Amino acid sequence: MGKTTGFMEITRNERQYKAVESRIKNFQEFVVELGEQELENQAARCMDCGIPYCQTGCPVNNIIPDWNDLVYSGDWKQASEVLHSTNNFPEFTGRICPAPCETACTLNIGDQPVTIKTIEHSIVERAWKEGWIQPQISKHRTGKYVAVVGSGPAGLACAQQLARVGHSVSLYEKQDRSGGLLRYGIPDFKLEKHIIDRRMAQMKAEGVKFHSGTHIGVNIPVSFLFETFDAIVLTGGAEHPRDLEVQQRELNGIHFAMDFLTSNTRRVQGNFVDDAEFTSSSISDRALRISAKGKNVVVIGGGDTGSDCIGTSVRQQAKSITQIEILSEPPEKENKALTWPNWPHKLRTSSSQEEGCNRIWDVKTQSCIDDGNENVSALKCVKVAWERVDDQWQMREIQASEFELKAELVLLAMGFAHPVYQGLLEDMGIELDCRGNVNAATDGKGAYQTNLKNVFSAGDMRRGQSLVVWAIREGRQCARSVDQFLQGYSELPE
Repeated sequence: MGKTTGFMEITRNERQYKAVESRIKNFQEFVVELGEQELENQAARCMDCGIPYCQTGCPVNNIIPDWNDLVYSGDWKQASEVLHSTNNFPEFTGRICPAPCETACTLNIGDQPVTIKTIEHSIVERAWKEGWIQPQISKHRTGKYVAVVGSGPAGLACAQQLARVGHSVSLYEKQDRSGGLLRYGIPDFKLEKHIIDRRMAQMKAEGVKFHSGTHIGVNIPVSFLFETFDAIVLTGGAEHPRDLEVQQRELNGIHFAMDFLTSNTRRVQGNFVDDAEFTSSSISDRALRISAKGKNVVVIGGGDTGSDCIGTSVRQQAKSITQIEILSEPPEKENKALTWPNWPHKLRTSSSQEEGCNRIWDVKTQSCIDDGNENVSALKCVKVAWERVDDQWQMREIQASEFELKAELVLLAMGFAHPVYQGLLEDMGIELDCRGNVNAATDGKGAYQTNLKNVFSAGDMRRGQSLVVWAIREGRQCARSVDQFLQGYSELPE
């Protein structure tokens, strides 16, 4: 697809970022997009490579060669239609997806993949600007009622698909605003929230009813769902964080990463008054006022969530930021002969890490140190080594390698173990799999169906902590399964 010789004539050109000293002064997005002509040139690089590994590398199986060719030809409107045929929310993935499609691109063998993510983002943003994205309102009503619990990307995708085939869909969210992880877990500098709001407006016009501040199993009993709806979809995510089990973990100043990110995003969105005016004495409210300003910050965990903590701490004017990871530093470059087209294990540096952070690998936290007033003042750490024993990696502490890190704020970004069980899942009696997630297969008759006949589950609640693009895929596929359950057939895509 694209220009036959484009990949030989045109070099890869990626969108850029605003300068660090400029972007860290606010929480706005800071990507500098390519111009239209340059985007069409980049789309021209897409090869007619026979087997489009980019499509299989993409969890939603975007038809990437087709919309690349359409962009190259200047048919942006048709490109938007092709893009939306597989992805309900390309404006989300075009911002926060790590782009496994580019890893799988044939041109990535030479480290010059097509700038797929950049082109995807530009297609959808142009579609919004030109008014091509309109509500897709069903011409008939099925008379069936579906409740979707959890308004993250899986819930949003599932709800939109079901509404478009005529079901009456109610989407329940325990937070005060819908969007799930997209709303409060991802900082505004990566995803400004008006991006979510405009898509929600489309969904409302399509018939989806949003119910925020409604915590099923807490302020609304699960019996209400069974009495009211023909089918129930659970898309509540994997919200139970992995904890740090060390001495004095209970000290003030040690927080889960998501509490810190939520605190900041709420502040950015104007949910609270200025710190100087904040006088609430409740523990829950105080927890929502976490700040890195003027503090030595240590982020434990090297993934995307940890990176978001770094970017947020930089913007809050932290004194210093150190990120520690228990695993070893990955190689700078992967062995393509062994890894391509799969996602490789290699060193990646995020935009937030580029803004100012000391990264230390092979570090284990031994204990937290009290400043004498029940506040954390430092972490006691030790260096570790990884050795392969009987085909298993084993960790050992290196003797006499202990050291301390100053820390008035410690952020735990070690991932999420499983969904929260209390309330919804326990009250429903939902069966769990061996990993502690909701047990629901993804293939065959009854895909995404739990042990309860009319209850389905998708996204991180079912598969465990994963990517936004995987959540969208599961939401779409789950919607098809629910539609088949209610109607006996489905015209929704697989």
